[in-house]
Amino acid sequence: MLVLSVSSLKGGVGKTSVTLGLASAAYARGIPTLVVDMDPQADASTGLEIPSSTRSDLSDVLAAPKSRTLEATITPSGWVGDQLGHLDVIPGSPRSAEFDRPSLSDKYLRRLEDALQKVDHGYRLVLIDCPPSLNGLTRTAWAASNRVLVVTEPGLFSVAAADRALRATDELRRQIASQLQPLGVVVNRVRPRSIEHEYRINELREMFGPLVLSPPVPERSVLQQAQGSARPIHSWPGEAAAELSSVFDQLLDRALRTGRLRHRGR
Repeated sequence: MLVLSVSSLKGGVGKTSVTLGLASAAYARGIPTLVVDMDPQADASTGLEIPSSTRSDLSDVLAAPKSRTLEATITPSGWVGDQLGHLDVIPGSPRSAEFDRPSLSDKYLRRLEDALQKVDHGYRLVLIDCPPSLNGLTRTAWAASNRVLVVTEPGLFSVAAADRALRATDELRRQIASQLQPLGVVVNRVRPRSIEHEYRINELREMFGPLVLSPPVPERSVLQQAQGSARPIHSWPGEAAAELSSVFDQLLDRALRTGRLRHRGR
């Protein structure tokens, strides 16, 4: 099982959109997937059409990472269509903010890891949508993950945030999460004919080399339209949706390849 955290240390870069795009790619292929919504804003849960009236959510799992809590919390996605996937969700909640303190002990940072070890649904992929900060919830997600995907935009402040995120993952790996490695940096909301965007992408490649993943995610309004309708981008009609679907397919391929390499290396 590959556990992938989708992260950014700067808000507004489309981190949740990338999470949902990867979930759509996995769903379209029939890959059993669990999405963990770690962001107290719970936007991923909304995009996956999870009712706000769920009887339990992430905060309950972090408070008591037991099998019966997981069984009560894991909820089927509301996505429907001609896909064959098995897509479940641990819903997010504003209540999870109580675990977002910067000074959580190692015991608390391992609570999601403890919970995922008790999951028994045959998932091949776990996607964790992290908050846009480096406090307790993001560190808890990283401690449970094999890989971290850093989402950025082609702008000055976003580039700096990507650098901070990669440095932070390395620090946590050395402290308590020896299995943690970066999957790479995905550049989101790229306008192909923008000179500024081209400059920033080249800057990222100079800074991070092969960690900058290709292809970047182009800026297309259909992504917001599909997610606003709580539908996977792979089921949305039109050429722009097909282009985005192809991008997320390629990013998913990259993630799954690293998962297979890690499994063979054990």
